[in-house]
Amino acid sequence: MGDTLSQAEIDSLLNALSTGEINPDELNDVDERVVKNYDFARPSKFSKDHLRTLEIIFENYGRLLSTNLPAYLRKNVQVEVMNAEANTYSEFSNALSNPVLLGVVNFAPLEGNIILELADNIGFAIVDRMLGGTGTPLDKSRDFTEIELVILERIIEVCTNLLVDPWESVVAVEPRLERIETNSQFAQFISPSEMTAIVTMNIKIGDTEGLMNICIPFSCVEPVIDKLNTKYWYSAMKDDTSGMYKDAIETIIDRAKIPVRAMLGRSTISVNDFANIQLGDIIKLDTKVDDELNVYVGNIKKFTALPGSSADSYAVRVTSVIKEEQ
Repeated sequence: MGDTLSQAEIDSLLNALSTGEINPDELNDVDERVVKNYDFARPSKFSKDHLRTLEIIFENYGRLLSTNLPAYLRKNVQVEVMNAEANTYSEFSNALSNPVLLGVVNFAPLEGNIILELADNIGFAIVDRMLGGTGTPLDKSRDFTEIELVILERIIEVCTNLLVDPWESVVAVEPRLERIETNSQFAQFISPSEMTAIVTMNIKIGDTEGLMNICIPFSCVEPVIDKLNTKYWYSAMKDDTSGMYKDAIETIIDRAKIPVRAMLGRSTISVNDFANIQLGDIIKLDTKVDDELNVYVGNIKKFTALPGSSADSYAVRVTSVIKEEQ
């Protein structure tokens, strides 16, 4: 009943309107809620957090491509993630041109396939580099020959195998390149209405630049969709790698060889004496027989020791450890 006006309030309001004290236009300024359209035919299954996590995963993937592909192409390769967006598969397939270079990748143990789409100019540049050329693409696009597809299959297999490490924090995948398609009409691998995440990467091989699109169907990653968030991804990455890196570093350090030398003493002689030094000559040092020697690890003075022998070899016996504060 608090929103109901009394007769006196109604009369007062009418009088204020008639005298001009209240502007009628101001009464129409009512806060309206913003309504967001929702298309039930295209439900959004990838949230912004899912897409952001995919960007992070493929940023790592891009670094691996930049590191590994130059070994095959003998050319500097730069890879950059442009964006990640959610679209239906029909929108992705309708945007494909002819000829097209599609790698169908089995994403086991997840069900279904993901698709690697490579721009045709990048494909021809790779073929040119693999055959000893400068990596210049064709001026006019054409279909790929059987020999060119065999060459490209080797490189796409390398790109496929590099997917293992970036996805390790989400799921241990065993990707396998099933086949390569060059005709967009035969690119109907999943339902046209299936929602997919499209990750777009820019690849630059020398002076040739083109796009690489990775199409990931929702049905493929649905079993691990809860793990595709930045909070889980970072925590899983920290938990999985902290112990691994620690053990690896300790193993490497344990096998590291460091030069150790004991300084018997110092002496200063003339260049003439040094030039005429003979076998049996004696050089007088600035230390005595019973003085402790300085032992260096690398270039750092770490121990003091007394000279001696062990079996048939010279040796020193450590007498003290020099700490950093000393």
